[in-house]
Amino acid sequence: MEHIRKAFDAVAAEYDAQREHVIPDMRNYYSAAVWAAESPSHTPAILDIGAGTGLLTALLLEKYPAANVTLLDIAEKMLAVARERFSGRENVCFRAGDYAQVDLGGPYDLACSALSIHHLDPGDKRRLFGRVYRALVPGGIFVNADQTEGETPYFTERYREYWNDFLKSGPLTSEERTEILTRRDTLDRNEKLSVQLQWLHEAGFTDVDVVYRNRTFIVTVARKENTAETGQ
Repeated sequence: MEHIRKAFDAVAAEYDAQREHVIPDMRNYYSAAVWAAESPSHTPAILDIGAGTGLLTALLLEKYPAANVTLLDIAEKMLAVARERFSGRENVCFRAGDYAQVDLGGPYDLACSALSIHHLDPGDKRRLFGRVYRALVPGGIFVNADQTEGETPYFTERYREYWNDFLKSGPLTSEERTEILTRRDTLDRNEKLSVQLQWLHEAGFTDVDVVYRNRTFIVTVARKENTAETGQ
């Protein structure tokens, strides 16, 4: 993961400004993730996995202003941007570390991630889903706004063409586009959506679904069974 840390530390300063020109339909994408992040508590404990500069956390705090949020990321310069963003917020804490390896802590009411887990190798993704399950309280929710591989090479290529066309249609310079495409081609380890849903079920989640999809970009939601609901 050291190469990922270096890559994202290098772009920390301009990361937020580029997002809407990099991710198609970004506002609806993130809105779907926030909508899916349901908690019976107005003060949920939330873990933001691969939190980066805190974009997702900022939106979650609009929904749950009194939430206690932990931002976990390997790139310390990205977290430095997040620290500035949430300066003075006593209910927000920061952890620098490789979430594929470190203890996630908990228990949490919500675990969320945006555009991060796709960097992991398949085995680490699968294990992470199980570790997230164990870090959640009964009834807890895991929301993952991420990227997927197409179900066949045909769709993988079509999704890539769609994304390339979007990047070309915006205000990014050719140098910026090249940098983004280089990161995509060297750091992304996308997995099929069907495989990720299977892994979530195998981890133990009882309610698993997809609440948003725009070609490569998806939001999955998984809920840990609440034993109180089943009378156990």
